[in-house]
Amino acid sequence: MEDREKKIDSEKRSHFDKLVDIMERLRGQEGCPWDLEQTRESLKPFLIEETYEVLEAIDEDNPEKIKEELGDLLYQIIFYARIASERGEFDIYDVIDKIHDKMIRRHPHVFKEEKIDDSKKVLKRWEEIKRKEKNNIGRRSVLDGIPKELPSLLRAQILQEKASRVGFDWEHIDQVFEKVEEEMEEFRKAFSQKNTKEMENEIGDLLFALVNIARFIEVNPEDALRKTLSRFIKRFRYIEEEIAKEGRDIKEVSLEEMDSIWERAKAGEREEV
Repeated sequence: MEDREKKIDSEKRSHFDKLVDIMERLRGQEGCPWDLEQTRESLKPFLIEETYEVLEAIDEDNPEKIKEELGDLLYQIIFYARIASERGEFDIYDVIDKIHDKMIRRHPHVFKEEKIDDSKKVLKRWEEIKRKEKNNIGRRSVLDGIPKELPSLLRAQILQEKASRVGFDWEHIDQVFEKVEEEMEEFRKAFSQKNTKEMENEIGDLLFALVNIARFIEVNPEDALRKTLSRFIKRFRYIEEEIAKEGRDIKEVSLEEMDSIWERAKAGEREEV
């Protein structure tokens, strides 16, 4: 059994090397014209797209699709590493070595004799180790290093988590509920005054407070909203299909009738569960 596992492991390592070789050939003198034209900047949309396709596959709980999309994402990583190799900067194996060393360094409770048996303490220790690393020494704030390009809900969650690790946090979720109510009241006030700038500010504060609720109940707000959007699209398409079956134009259908069809779509989802 052990010999068989070693053989499989060896074969999979070989497959990885073959994928690296494929990328090298595609970027070679007699390679693919499209691949040869690509740069770090031109590949950015594909990196983002592949990442979100992985998330969509996870939401669908589809192992085959997850496997395929992870492969596409891995290909993008190898592509970036190949470009760096051509520039004499690093290669994919340097990338692997880097993350290998980082994971061991940031888990002293696993790979060394340090004892930590609480996940919150693990995260706190992670931040302590991270701040001492060479690339992070110049950072002045625990909030430094969070990419501005992240989706705003996700970025808000990470900002809140970072702040909470140093003690800047609510003690009880009831306090967060009160904050949500306070922000809603402030928005109502701005709305009544027709103050566009203040309405924008208060909507932002309200969303930020709702992200705090999500964090307290351990729900990823970005995932939650993405799943809501998927449900909305599915239900609205159901409305369109049902109306089309009757040969009618959706613009001529009343809101009450569309609401009725929407509820049927929701009921169908409950039956599927």
